[in-house]
Amino acid sequence: MKHEPKRPGANERGQPEVRWCGYRSPLGPMRLVARGDALAGLYFDGQKYDVEIGEGWSESPRDPVLREAMRELDEYFAGRRVRFEVKLAPQGTGFQRAVWRAIAAVPAGRTISYAELARRAGSPSAVRAAGAATGRNPLSIIVPCHRIVGSSGSLTGYAGGLRRKVALLALEGGEGSGRGMEVRAPARRSRSPKPSGAADPAPPRSR
Repeated sequence: MKHEPKRPGANERGQPEVRWCGYRSPLGPMRLVARGDALAGLYFDGQKYDVEIGEGWSESPRDPVLREAMRELDEYFAGRRVRFEVKLAPQGTGFQRAVWRAIAAVPAGRTISYAELARRAGSPSAVRAAGAATGRNPLSIIVPCHRIVGSSGSLTGYAGGLRRKVALLALEGGEGSGRGMEVRAPARRSRSPKPSGAADPAPPRSR
């Protein structure tokens, strides 16, 4: 029987191959996940809605997609990057992806409310649903959901925890940024964190 050649970034069944690795950020351990030729997830260890490492996933810290994402994260935490350029492929419903695209368009140093987010996503009456989709964001920091705040400007829930939300806003020096929140030294690559499960990803960050 003749076999089709295996496509780059695909497994024997031709499906996107899932690779992952750990990353030690100044705000705690994180896990990066790549599918095919794009980054599909970036989670704080133990955050809400985290994903567990699946059977057949390959721990690949030298993978080009994961290495590029880690390099850009290093630059972000060092204050040298405001826009991420690594290719992204988050998995979600059409509405969720619309919300995540709207989040990704919020520039560093700025914040918007959930109501404004719903409007930008094309569903002005779906404020609660936009909030739920924000919590399910699989690309913390890169899709900067930490820039989404309450209608009064209050720092409402964040999958990675409010302390991290305050720290990220302070790092960016923008609206709603906290004062006196210490952000530790620039990120360094680290050992892969153990699988854990659960945390609302943070919104994308762009330059």
